[in-house]
Order: sequence, then structure tokens, then C-alpha cells
Amino acid sequence: MTPVSIHEYAVTDAAGGPYAITTGPDGALWFTMVHSGQIGRLVPGQKPTRQQLDPGCGPTIITVGPDRALWFTEYRAHRIGRISTDGSVDEFPLPSPECGPFGIAAGPDGALWFTETNTDRIGRITTDGQITEFPLPVAGAFPSAITPGPDGGMWFTMNQANAIGRIGMDGVTVVHPLPTEAAAPVGITAGRDDALWFVEIAAGQVGRISPDGAIMEFPLPDRAGRPHAITPDRDGNLWFTEWAGNRVGSITTDGVVETYDLPTSRCEPHGITLGPDNALWTALENGSLARIQSVATTPAR
Repeated sequence: MTPVSIHEYAVTDAAGGPYAITTGPDGALWFTMVHSGQIGRLVPGQKPTRQQLDPGCGPTIITVGPDRALWFTEYRAHRIGRISTDGSVDEFPLPSPECGPFGIAAGPDGALWFTETNTDRIGRITTDGQITEFPLPVAGAFPSAITPGPDGGMWFTMNQANAIGRIGMDGVTVVHPLPTEAAAPVGITAGRDDALWFVEIAAGQVGRISPDGAIMEFPLPDRAGRPHAITPDRDGNLWFTEWAGNRVGSITTDGVVETYDLPTSRCEPHGITLGPDNALWTALENGSLARIQSVATTPAR
């Protein structure tokens, strides 16, 4: 097993609920706090700062926009938020009532694309706040995470439809059912192998789908670990969180899996990202961020 060091850094109390995390254009880690309605910022080695939003808005996924600001979904307030690196905030109500926006990612067209879990729609918002919504061809799909693909489309998980979807810039959607029933995919990311990688929270598997729709699934050692989010590292491996298993793991593009227990029990890891220091960082719902770094070993003589 590849040796790693894991260190946890408290950024709020347990009631804050760090949830998703990304690296901003300013060399800082930006993260949502779903329970306290805050956006946090941490430069590795410095003290964290927090920006208070509506306490009940439920900020969930956060991503870097094409305008070098941070964009996030407000799941409970049914809005899309934007925070600049100097801390100014704008919020955009969505047209569909009670739509439950969750995933968000920048598209190749200079806009942000997001999922609406409760209304079976994919949304698009320009950096000046113009919103378009596209209905999905499946009812009750619960679209969740979304990411740009290598083919110019946006790929997303359909948690309750047990499928991976793709939407083009023209709004046309293609649905790819998963081989495993009731797998409940959540997190998805673009790998460095020109494929999309995703996690199946109910099946305890990592999946890979190529742009032509070919799917492979890789069972994890703990099928009850509840994998949640996934991201590539600088070497092209994929790292994921297991919130029920209290661990993080990695998988190579040929399917070799390694897992690592987190130091604090019941810390509930959710989002994960490659940090500005080339380490992996994950948001722990117990109030901390964890830094995961590979440890170089000295060959035996």
C-alpha cells in the first residue's frame, strides 16, 4: 500500500458541517458549510475565514467559475450563489420552485451548469445571472453531481434513475443506465484518461464511463462504505471519500484500489479536491478539513 500522511485542521465547530471543497484561483481552499450557511476559505498554513450567508440556505457544492469567482448551490434556499475572492456575494433565485440545486460545474461555453434534484432538470446560469432550465427525459431521476466531459458535454449522475446522463450545449440529453441495480451514483469527475469516473453510494463501487457510453464498475473492499465524492490527483489517479467507512481511497485507471482510514472516528468525509499544495483535501462534516499527502519512501539498501 502507498504510504500517506493524514492531518486534520479544524475550521469550524461540529455544527458547521463542512461539505464540499474546491481550490480557488487565489491559491486557497474554498468550502461550503451546509448546516451553518457559510462559505469558508483556508490558505494552507493560515487561519480559516468564514462568510456568513442566510443560515438556512444549505450551501452544498462549490466550484470555480469562468470569471474566477466561486459559484455554489444553495440547496435549501433554491438559489445559485457567487462569491468573489474578496468576499462579495451575489445570489440568484431559480425559476422552478423548490427545485433543490445540488451539483454545479463550469461548462465549456463560459457558463455554469447545475442540477435540480427535485424537478428533474439541468440548469445553466451565465456569469451575469441569466438562467435556462432543461427538463430531463426521466422522472424522479434526482440528478446530483455534474462535471464537464472530454467531449464538450456536461455529464451528471442520476441518483434515483440509476444512470449517468450527458447534456450537450444544445440541451439534448442522453441517458446511460448502470449495470448494477440500485447503485445510486452521486459524485462524478473527469479523469485524465478521457473518461468520466463516478461513485455508487449504495453499491459501494467506483464506476468509469467513456464518452461512447461504455461502463466499467470496480467494487470497493468495503461495499458499505458509502462512497460520496471523487476527484483526480496530479498523477491521474482518482481519489474518493467514503463517509460511512470514515476513510478516503484511491483507484488507478486500471482499477487498483487502496483505502486509508481517517484519524477521527465518525468524521463523515464528503467533498474532496486537489489542493493548491498538490495534496488531497477533504471536507469532514464534523468541522475539519483533512489533508492527505503521499509519503515518499526511501528504497532499502
